[in-house]
Amino acid sequence: MFAAALTLFADTLVSASEAAAEEETSKTAFYILGGAAAAWAIVLFAVGMRSESFPGSRGAQRGVIAISVLLVLGAMASAVLTA
Repeated sequence: MFAAALTLFADTLVSASEAAAEEETSKTAFYILGGAAAAWAIVLFAVGMRSESFPGSRGAQRGVIAISVLLVLGAMASAVLTA
């Protein structure tokens, strides 16, 4: 009984892994957008630590927020679409 259940479990895992290998999608978009978001965060940290008045104006603040939101949403969407 135990051997039959183990064999069935092994067969199920093999077929699931074969199906996953056939449906593998490219994750390049996620890697690019995720890397860009991480690089953006490092740049913001470096600039923000050096300047007391960063960002200088309300328009610059909105621009930084907009770029940050777009990069994060792009990375999240590409992660979901390529999963």
